[in-house]
Amino acid sequence: MPRLFFETDPPVAGLHEFGGHSDVLVYFLSLAFSTRYGSVHPLSQLALLLRRDRKIDLAPLTTFADRDIEVEADQVEFDRVWQDAAPLAETLRKVVDALGSGDARIGELSADAPELGARLDDLRQMAEQAAVGNARVRLSFEL
Repeated sequence: MPRLFFETDPPVAGLHEFGGHSDVLVYFLSLAFSTRYGSVHPLSQLALLLRRDRKIDLAPLTTFADRDIEVEADQVEFDRVWQDAAPLAETLRKVVDALGSGDARIGELSADAPELGARLDDLRQMAEQAAVGNARVRLSFEL
């Protein structure tokens, strides 16, 4: 099962944890990233709606890397995706608010991912904790 990892630098003590499987986040982040390649999956369309209609900058959420390091370029990418926690936390606050807004279009596009809002909220809490300590964060995944 795919899994999302959230790391901080420096480490944050007592960091919130995911309240369930994080595979839905791997799918959403990947599909949000793939919108630039024309993906028509409902979660890709949700990402487009969040960008276009809600004016949410999803770049912090789509900055992630694969943990499976096979060649030097993989390690370079893995090291490159560190980012400031505060912009990620802000993006996640806006996305979580949008998912909880009752907007019928958002509900329809996320219907097949009922845990998405809860896992994004878990990720928001982690990012906010990291932002308090001015930590950098890295999102990565394992398939």
